[in-house]
Amino acid sequence: MIPLSHYLIVGALLFAISVVGIFLNRKNLVIILMAIELLLLAANMNFVAFSHYLGNLSGQVFVFFVLTVAAAEAAIGLAILIVLFRTRRSINVQDLDRLKG
Repeated sequence: MIPLSHYLIVGALLFAISVVGIFLNRKNLVIILMAIELLLLAANMNFVAFSHYLGNLSGQVFVFFVLTVAAAEAAIGLAILIVLFRTRRSINVQDLDRLKG
């Protein structure tokens, strides 16, 4: 059986990679969205690890709700990204500073 600390270390590494991805890459909107999704998955991994370790299923049920919201967020984010690319011909975050209705 794999100890809880191994799961927490992997979750912390995923979280750190996603934070580094957000702060180092501030140009490409797709990579920023992927880093945010990785951040959510790292948190979900910790929820599942603690749920399994404690023998309680509430953490795993909570992960299903978080994954549902994350899927909706990704779909909406990609839809906004497609509209921005069609109007601006760029997904560079610095080009999106002046949004008009």
